[in-house]
Amino acid sequence: MNIPTFLRSSVLLLAFFFCASQAQAYNRRYVYSYEAGGMPQGLFEFEPWFTYEQYSNGFAWEFRNELEYAVTDRLIVSAYLSDWSYSSIEGQKETTWKTAGAEVLYTLTDPTVDWIGSAVYGEMLIGPEKFAIEAKLILHKNFGRLSLVYNGIVEAEWEGQDYAERVGVLGNTFGASYQFNPKFFLGFEGTHEVELADWSQAGQHAVYMGPNVSFRTSGMNQPGKGSFFASLAALVQVTDIADEPESQIRLIVGYFF
Repeated sequence: MNIPTFLRSSVLLLAFFFCASQAQAYNRRYVYSYEAGGMPQGLFEFEPWFTYEQYSNGFAWEFRNELEYAVTDRLIVSAYLSDWSYSSIEGQKETTWKTAGAEVLYTLTDPTVDWIGSAVYGEMLIGPEKFAIEAKLILHKNFGRLSLVYNGIVEAEWEGQDYAERVGVLGNTFGASYQFNPKFFLGFEGTHEVELADWSQAGQHAVYMGPNVSFRTSGMNQPGKGSFFASLAALVQVTDIADEPESQIRLIVGYFF
């Protein structure tokens, strides 16, 4: 192989990895971690979430409907239209509307071209018995087809009647995902969370780990109107906390318009 041919091949290979990684920023690979990267300006996205939680004495379904809008290529604003749940614990069935809310995600650095991608995230939820404010620091790096992500989380909650109970939450999420072809991704995710009653007394540390899979119709291109993705993760509790779910499965579907 002569030098010009080698250079052309190298440029084409780098372009492939660059385009593939850029596309990853606009379609979620993960369901428990957020990624650095925005959407094309002016694009809307609708995301229904479905979470199944298995307890030792029953189960619960959690549902969320989220609408996102790209104000700029870096800034995304979102509205949680409705969060509600259906549970069956020890034979007692209950359907509960929980909260509505909003979030903002701003990308600081690009996960492909910068040495590390980063973003900041803010969220507010309000419901009949819960008011919460959450902040995330997002770190994300693409190495060609491989993606690594970490979220550091701090949340303040006011719960119960008149929001009398104060709770602090510290959390971490992490994940890895590999792109097998332009539309299919496989990896794993983990979460860690600890609650602090009245911000002073730490409870038990809950840790979950498990595989994830993601599919998208947009392939290597940026998503346009009518494209969608679906991401699924199944996590198992690796700690031993009786009143937390033993396992949980979450599916997020995103439709762009």
